[in-house]
Amino acid sequence: MNTLRVLVGTKKGAFVLTSDGKRENWDVSGPHFAGWEIYHLKGSPAAPNRLYASQSSGWFGQMMQRSDDGGKTWETIGNEFKYDGVPGTHKWYDGTQHPWEFKRIWHLEPSLTDPDCVYAGAEDAALFRTMDGGRTWQELPSLRSAKSHLWQPGAGGMGLHTILLDPTDPKRIFIAISAAGTFRTDDGGLSWKPITKGLKSPYELPDPEAEVGHCVHRIALHPSRPGVLYMQKHWDVMRSDNAGDSWQEVSGNLPTDFGFPIDVHAHEPETIYVVPIKSDSEHFPPEGKLRVYRSRTGGNEWEPLTRGLPQKDCYVNVLRDAMAVDSLEPCGVYFGTTGGQVYASADSGDSWNPIVRDLPAVLSVEVQTLP
Repeated sequence: MNTLRVLVGTKKGAFVLTSDGKRENWDVSGPHFAGWEIYHLKGSPAAPNRLYASQSSGWFGQMMQRSDDGGKTWETIGNEFKYDGVPGTHKWYDGTQHPWEFKRIWHLEPSLTDPDCVYAGAEDAALFRTMDGGRTWQELPSLRSAKSHLWQPGAGGMGLHTILLDPTDPKRIFIAISAAGTFRTDDGGLSWKPITKGLKSPYELPDPEAEVGHCVHRIALHPSRPGVLYMQKHWDVMRSDNAGDSWQEVSGNLPTDFGFPIDVHAHEPETIYVVPIKSDSEHFPPEGKLRVYRSRTGGNEWEPLTRGLPQKDCYVNVLRDAMAVDSLEPCGVYFGTTGGQVYASADSGDSWNPIVRDLPAVLSVEVQTLP
């Protein structure tokens, strides 16, 4: 029987949740790095017991950690992140230019084939990579040549928060930045281009043809169809059928099209999940009802999934990196909340159970399906 390992990053430490393939009873390990913000932790697809974690503190700064035994023990690894050359400036909240300043790593994306290769998304936005298991990190600087003087922080900072690796083309990578947009490389990071045609951000960007400056919250793909992308934007749920060259809105009948996470069913490329939030100023579910919405048609037609979720007086948020799916049949779906709950569905979202409660606010959720 398979084993499930759910990796949870929170405002006050990391937690590792494990269960067998029935996904009914869960063991909780943690907190690891108690008191530290764990923006993200993720395992290597090529060596599942190799985990990487980004820990951050307003007092002590940023540190990187690695485990080679599935999170039982950890070692501190390289933590030097230097922008290549003269960093230059980007747009600040007030529209003036502001110098690039490294603050933390928001997202880690291990290579699909090499456990020593990991991509790291930073704030201020940049893409770094290690080829030696995290001992050293180098920037892929050409990303910041893509009109970065027009990039601007979102409300939570200017973070590179999403990294998608194309499983059919090792030279193709998609990334997303708040608030700059989404970008693609087809040559392994030597050059990048904005892929934002069809995105509309009338409040932030009066120019309807603006290539950068869009506040993209999250993008997702299914490994069997890496040319089909789904996006949760600041407002709007979007879809691209040509690797981001153009986008169309698929918000359909959602009660609100503002939200943070978006994910794709492990076995059904047209089945996607979002968690609508009331607005950009009120980060909680509409009517105080926590509902995941599922579309089985790649968008436009959505159904609320409520069984097992609180349907009154619930005012939590679900952040962009806090949803994940496993690869069992039926597909399991997981998400964490700013109230410290981690919910799991073992039936593709039809019903939900809290597998742990009362953690610190959840920043990220990843899941590993182990043999």
